Parts: sequence; C-alpha cells; structure tokens
Amino acid sequence: MELQKTKIVLDADVIIHFIEANRFSLLPDIFPEYEYVILDVVYNEVSKNPKTRTFLDNFLHHFPKLKQEKFDPKGESLKEYFLLQRTLGRGESACMVYCRDNRDVLGSSNLRDIKDYCSRNNIIYLTTLDFLYYAYCRKKMTAQECSEFIQAVIDAGSKLPRTDITRYACSVYL
Repeated sequence: MELQKTKIVLDADVIIHFIEANRFSLLPDIFPEYEYVILDVVYNEVSKNPKTRTFLDNFLHHFPKLKQEKFDPKGESLKEYFLLQRTLGRGESACMVYCRDNRDVLGSSNLRDIKDYCSRNNIIYLTTLDFLYYAYCRKKMTAQECSEFIQAVIDAGSKLPRTDITRYACSVYL
C-alpha cells in the first residue's frame, strides 16, 4: 500500500502523545518529505489547555513544515462531516473528511473511530506507534527511547499499547 501523499494531517491524540513524551519537536523529522497539518478544529480541541496552546503556537511559528489550516468543507463534504459527527468527535471527523478529499495521510491512534472509515475511503493512516516505528527505523530514536516514550504517554494517563518497537509490525509504507 505505497502511495505518494502530500501532507500528514494530525489528529489530537498523536499531538498529545508526542507532547506528553516531550518529543513533539521530533515529529516533523520522522517524515521530513511531508508537510504536517493541524486543522483548526483539532487545534481548538487540543488548545483548550493554555499550556498546550502556547506550546503549539510556538511550534507553528518556528517549524515551517508544521502548518495550521482552516477546515472549511463545502457541499457533500460538509454533509459527510456532520454525518460523522453523530458518532465521532469533531477533530476525527474533520481529519477524515479532509484526508478523503485531499488524498492525504491521517495521523491518528483512535483506531476504533477511524479504521473502518479509512478503509472504506482508501485513507492511509499512521498511529503513534507507526510514527515511533519509523523514528526507530530511520534512527531518529533508539529502541530504549521508544520504550521511554510509550511509558511517558501511559504515565501521563493516555492510552498506548506497551510494545517492543523492534517487534512492531507496521502496515504502512511511506
């Protein structure tokens, strides 16, 4: 499943995981050939915490590969967005419709909410563990650093499977 995409659209959970593990600055370096996008809907969701807002604003200002974009669906896409919001959050819904419309890659670990929709709409997605896998393979992080990342996220109260990254089976090839 190898397709060239132009952007990686980040959902709230991936952003929060990388902030919790104090590795957000690494995120744009994992796939340096891609632009990273945070939709305004997701930005507003994660920025309810003033500390997170300040943190993201700083990165958006200093990292040109990380951009905030307005999510402004029209016509059928707007209907699809509202339909998805009946059962999913605003951020996931916006990211999936955006990726479907633009053929971009979704960065989300919320598999229960995104997996079926992404499969039906041929949307490639990366979970937090997929990002870690690529960081490990591309020598951006060691196996120990990946383990520490996972533990930091769990310690912060977020959900992430305890996984040995050296044995992780990533199914996405970018």
